[in-house]
Amino acid sequence: MSIFTETYTLNNGIAIPKIGLGTWEIENDKAAQAVRDAIAIGYRHIDTAEGYNNEAGVGEGIRTSGISRKELFVTTKLQAAYKTYDEAKAGIEQSLADHDIDYIDLMIIHAPQPWESFREGEHFFEGNLEAWKALEEHYQLGKIKAIGVSNFDEIDLQNILDNGSVKPAVNQILCHVGNTPFKLIDFCQKNDILVEAYSPIAHGAILGNTQIQAIADKYDVSLPQLCIKYDLQLNTVVIPKTANPAHMLSNAELDFIISENDMETLKTIGSIDYGEASVFPVYGGKISADGSPRD
Repeated sequence: MSIFTETYTLNNGIAIPKIGLGTWEIENDKAAQAVRDAIAIGYRHIDTAEGYNNEAGVGEGIRTSGISRKELFVTTKLQAAYKTYDEAKAGIEQSLADHDIDYIDLMIIHAPQPWESFREGEHFFEGNLEAWKALEEHYQLGKIKAIGVSNFDEIDLQNILDNGSVKPAVNQILCHVGNTPFKLIDFCQKNDILVEAYSPIAHGAILGNTQIQAIADKYDVSLPQLCIKYDLQLNTVVIPKTANPAHMLSNAELDFIISENDMETLKTIGSIDYGEASVFPVYGGKISADGSPRD
């Protein structure tokens, strides 16, 4: 079975492909072609965000892909800065208009705090509930088929679980070899919240790691393929990012199984050194020009 046809089932019964194409840092005028290329290869899940400034390009790629809309799954993200109902509602309506694809399959709050305050102490509980209310309303209207969150810790998730009327379908988080938040993953899975793993190759920092490469060599696969498979075997959706069709294809060639012993080794590998990359404290992700973590 091709990885492209494999799905998980969200807590509202919606099927979501196990692998998606991440579109961070793909410029709007190049996004449509990247999306068409990915869909031609077999991808059926495309991940974007308002903060990526390429929703219109992604939407164009969906519309011109030659594939029925109902066969595709599109995820986008509500700006982390939107912490009032009115801001969130306006952001949702703008994303729907920019995509111009009738509906969005999954929309998630990009982070529990605005990026400039990310992980600095305040949890913005009330603001997240305001944004969640706007998402819930559009979900009930059918304009969004599922709603969720991104970069939420347990305490932030519990706020939504205790006070929202719709359970988050997903929590999209940074998750890769050398940075696997097992406690958070366990919390999500126990609460029937699917985990999505972005940056499976640690923004490229894993490339050249001899310990991980040695395990990849055992399976005669590339290091990125091993790392993507690692996340899949944690029962997460994986969102590798690339605009290169050759990489899109390679990232999905995953017809192998990592042994239990090798999975345990990968789980215990120490933190990945990001070198001279601009690394956000605690989060571990590169920061873009607008302050949002890199996917």
